[in-house]
Amino acid sequence: MNIQPKHLNKTLSVLTLGIILLVNSSLGLAKETNVTQAAQGQSAQSVKSQVVNLNKSTFEQLVTLKGVGNTKAQAIIVYRQQVGAFKSVNELTKVSGIGEKIVSDNKARLSI
Repeated sequence: MNIQPKHLNKTLSVLTLGIILLVNSSLGLAKETNVTQAAQGQSAQSVKSQVVNLNKSTFEQLVTLKGVGNTKAQAIIVYRQQVGAFKSVNELTKVSGIGEKIVSDNKARLSI
């Protein structure tokens, strides 16, 4: 015959309830994290699909272009300051370090 003291039953009930609450809160946190990550992913996607005007874009906008990091973005800005406004998207290849591949990879996002 299996006889358990009453305090053991209460302890088991409290532990079971605690585990259920812990699992529930963990699941809720996981869902929040997934929603936040999805929103950040969508935000990053929208930035990477925005049109970048070669004559007006900021440093931050230029670095969103594929193959353009900090150094090339700065070179684009320096080129604009020294030579003037771009007259065509293809003129971007005149900037040091930027070749046809970068222009073709970003053609859909570039404007003047």
